[in-house]
Amino acid sequence: MPPAILRENGNVPCKRLGRPRHERSTYTPRCHRGRGNRGLDDSGALVAAAAARGPDGLRDRAGGVARDRHGRCWRGHHSAHPLVQPIAGTDQAEFTRRTQGTYKLGIEFRNWGRIGHRFFHGFGDFGPEIEGRSPYQHWLRLKARDPGFPTYEDWSTSSVMARQMKFTPPQDGGPKSAHNAYSYAYQFDAWLYAGYLREYAMARGVQRELGMIVDVELRPEDGFVSAVRLADGRRIEGDLFIDCSGFRGLLIEGALKTGYEDWRAWLPCDRALAVSSERTAPLRPYTSSTAHAPGWQWTIPLQHRTGSGLVYHSDSIGDDEASALLLDNLEGKPQGTPKPLRFVTGRRKRAWVKNVVAVGLAGGFLEPLESTSIHLIMDGVGRLLQFFPDRDFHPSLAAEYNRRQGRQYESIRDFIVLHYHLTERDDSELWRYCRNMKLPDTLAHQIELFRATGQVVIHDPESFLEPSWVSISGLGPAPRTPGPLRRAGGRTGTAHALRAPAPGHCRHRGQHARPRRVYRTARQG
Repeated sequence: MPPAILRENGNVPCKRLGRPRHERSTYTPRCHRGRGNRGLDDSGALVAAAAARGPDGLRDRAGGVARDRHGRCWRGHHSAHPLVQPIAGTDQAEFTRRTQGTYKLGIEFRNWGRIGHRFFHGFGDFGPEIEGRSPYQHWLRLKARDPGFPTYEDWSTSSVMARQMKFTPPQDGGPKSAHNAYSYAYQFDAWLYAGYLREYAMARGVQRELGMIVDVELRPEDGFVSAVRLADGRRIEGDLFIDCSGFRGLLIEGALKTGYEDWRAWLPCDRALAVSSERTAPLRPYTSSTAHAPGWQWTIPLQHRTGSGLVYHSDSIGDDEASALLLDNLEGKPQGTPKPLRFVTGRRKRAWVKNVVAVGLAGGFLEPLESTSIHLIMDGVGRLLQFFPDRDFHPSLAAEYNRRQGRQYESIRDFIVLHYHLTERDDSELWRYCRNMKLPDTLAHQIELFRATGQVVIHDPESFLEPSWVSISGLGPAPRTPGPLRRAGGRTGTAHALRAPAPGHCRHRGQHARPRRVYRTARQG
């Protein structure tokens, strides 16, 4: 079998960003006619790893990928679901050592509901169902009877462990309980991760070449991309092209004019700054998100440094003021100056058009409030493998891919919008706008049903599920009254609810869980 080929493009340095402005790369598993395209950031590396590890059909037929040209400034630190790690086929200790990673039990939100307010989005469920209904439904009933009943966050194993600065993985096997219902993620250096996956892919037959794409050729009979041409005159043909060229969308938008849905009416922040600072101790097993008047700031603790950034609305604050705000709120000494990024929140109207599939920033952008970018990349790649075409490219494959991709983007969008809309803050134009903005119909329906009955509507089972939506109730959208089934719950249900994912159990986990030794091992070696 011919080897896969990675083509990476580098060009003129960009003074403002301090790196090649048009840096691109292409993972191209070469087969019958060769495959070509652009890219190598997280999306490019993930597709390359999938191609290297995937079935022979993927090796023979897959296309190329492209790099986000703003990646190094913007995506220098990431958090992702545990499924990110197994794609490279190594254990957790090796993965966290190579990526300087830490474990993540959830996200702490500060000053979102109001200044001084906090809540925690813990990962995973709160325990098994009780009498066919989620623990939250029973908690609502108990809370209605006793206003002093512990908050629902106190019943989350992941939340209590994070509060205690401890981590232990869920227990494998056995009946589902609070011991194994929770989940966790990874926080890691995105560029170490991309290099890690690149190494993995190249060790399995992916080759690396340099070049810059200067032209895209379309077939006159059907408008499919037939080849890309490089600055040195090389012409790379392909059957399927995977576009990871960042915001530009060189193929999906530049060549095929797909169109873009602008979501700034719901998510008005349009700029970001990112900077690293010295590592601080102890290593928190969670990410922090702190709301400021013009936007919000993330803080991600890694083994070798702390990643921070500010997402903000450019009409609310100038770039220099935003940079000062970010630097004033760092936990340690900054390492360099903040790097800028401009963006438009939204997505391509179609992610798969003809023989081009957009992955990563080429397909859309949602601000990283809930760390969804790698999740979207992985689901996009997995969805492509599920609907992988032959050379006929039957339109129904692209139609189903686009339907599910669009539904997922919109569901995640609504979840992020909910954070902004539920605020009580009125100290800036941004927060006043978000409190009063007209919501997407899907989100308005979810809020109304939850406030009326406590039931959670899930529009997309591939994104955030009930435990995540319920966690946002920490911002205050409490149901007006429990539903009739919950009001009629029997003593058995109450007894189970009191015994199952109870605060006492969570306190026990918080007291006896120990930090993973991988942190110490990684620093030593």
